[in-house]
Amino acid sequence: MPDKRIQLLSTRPMTAAQLDNARKKGIDITVQSFIETSALQDVAVQQEIEWASVQETVVVFTSMNAVVAVTDMLDGHVPSWRIYCMGYATQKLVTEYFGEASIAGTGASALELAETIIEEEEPDELIFFCGNIRREELPAKLSKQGITVHEICVYETLATPHKTDKPFDGILFFSPSAAESFFSNNTVPPETVLFAIGQTTRDTVARFTNNKILVSKEPGKDEMVEQAVRYFSGGVRRES
Repeated sequence: MPDKRIQLLSTRPMTAAQLDNARKKGIDITVQSFIETSALQDVAVQQEIEWASVQETVVVFTSMNAVVAVTDMLDGHVPSWRIYCMGYATQKLVTEYFGEASIAGTGASALELAETIIEEEEPDELIFFCGNIRREELPAKLSKQGITVHEICVYETLATPHKTDKPFDGILFFSPSAAESFFSNNTVPPETVLFAIGQTTRDTVARFTNNKILVSKEPGKDEMVEQAVRYFSGGVRRES
């Protein structure tokens, strides 16, 4: 039987360029989001951000969505914050708005970020901009160290589960919430390879399946796709 093109499912939107690049390398990517995020724009949230904007304090971002929500509210104002954030995409957004000098430290995971904050300055308190289903690792670690964490919820994540009947060679997961939404309606055959953007997402996926899970060494959509390309370039194919 002739070889069949590799079929991947991305649980997060991809750009046309990313899809085209994968297609040229023998991989077809089906895009289907399993979560939706939206900024909270009510008066209470706006007032909290305005209060935070006049504080000379430590601020934490663990997601791109939080950065976008806060900077939209700031509307060009750049506060005097010492910012700790996740690396790669979140760090890039922070740098673009606040400037590289504003970044006091980064981490590859929420727990690593918390440890960096403790090691580098151990502040008495800080502000954590987060979503409505933020994970517990970072605030729990900081609170245990005696650091007061002022949480400001600036966006919400809603699960949008779908039933996926098409078989895939691999599935790309970009967040724990997307993994939970996917597995609420789906199972995967044992031969499907799963790709996770980070260790926290990997741990969430592992709660639902014993399938092979590969963690991206450099979080990002391009890196995830390239990892899948490298993995399947060894000739792994599903027979037609």
